Amino acid sequence: MSNTNILLESGTNELEIVEFFLDEQGTPNPYRGYYGVNVAKVLEIINLPPHVTALPDARHSSILGAFNQRSTIIPLIDLCMWLDKERAETGAPKAIVTEFNNIVNAFLVSGVTRIHRLSWEQVESPDSYVADCTQSSITGVVKIENRIVFLLDLERIIADLNIGLGMKKITKEAPPTAKRYKALVADDSTMIRNLLKEQLTKASFDVQTATNGRDAWEQLLAIKQRIQDEQVELGQYLHIIVSDIEMPAMDGLSLTKQIKEDPVLRNVPVILFSSLITDKLRHKGHAVGADDQISKPEIEQLAQRALQLITGQ
Repeated sequence: MSNTNILLESGTNELEIVEFFLDEQGTPNPYRGYYGVNVAKVLEIINLPPHVTALPDARHSSILGAFNQRSTIIPLIDLCMWLDKERAETGAPKAIVTEFNNIVNAFLVSGVTRIHRLSWEQVESPDSYVADCTQSSITGVVKIENRIVFLLDLERIIADLNIGLGMKKITKEAPPTAKRYKALVADDSTMIRNLLKEQLTKASFDVQTATNGRDAWEQLLAIKQRIQDEQVELGQYLHIIVSDIEMPAMDGLSLTKQIKEDPVLRNVPVILFSSLITDKLRHKGHAVGADDQISKPEIEQLAQRALQLITGQ
């Protein structure tokens, strides 16, 4: 999976998704639902391993157990069961092996269709009704040919299952400073936006938020216009930008590229904060000029590293 061309490009506002399906019991025939996951998170797609060992005291029935793959013990999660659906036995199931936040997991699905290359502009945010119906496990909706494909929030699923992954409670915070700084945070997750805002506010930041890269860019253009009208320095309104990578409409890599190509905004430090910050993918942030990249398990470092970029200390 890591050899696809999209992984070698940065700032194109494109992504590739692996489309898969879940067959659930229905009357009179099984129902097939289509889902997707970012290729950047997929290590490989395999047949259901013949030997899956049950995990003692598993927190949820969807955790089927774990299997050994090239000397790596990988937990296996049944996505149908997680979504409260009864999987129909319609063929040979597949396991999608993923890596994000430096953790490897596998997800059992009914089958895999193909890989699609898309623009983030094609990805729509789920409305509140869809989010509520799916335990907020849907991050985006894409219309492909004659069907709707739901992009699953695998991070949320793993965090809720407590398999050693997720946004842990912050126990160590950067101390407040005498001077207050201004930050713009872009993330499509309300939970993460609020968490980042809370942490940065305690570290002497005034924080404004954006729901995706396009929203953030529009706010940045408004700041540019304001400083031109008032003939003041950019530092009056902005000191740092923190952005997720995976976002509908415009992703964080495209946002960063536009910022660094802008003669007024280019000197504002940009931190990419994402589950996709791995040794294999870090080059993508470098290519668009990101000043720092922080994976989500490193959230406790965010405020301090932001202050270091601003002050140069």
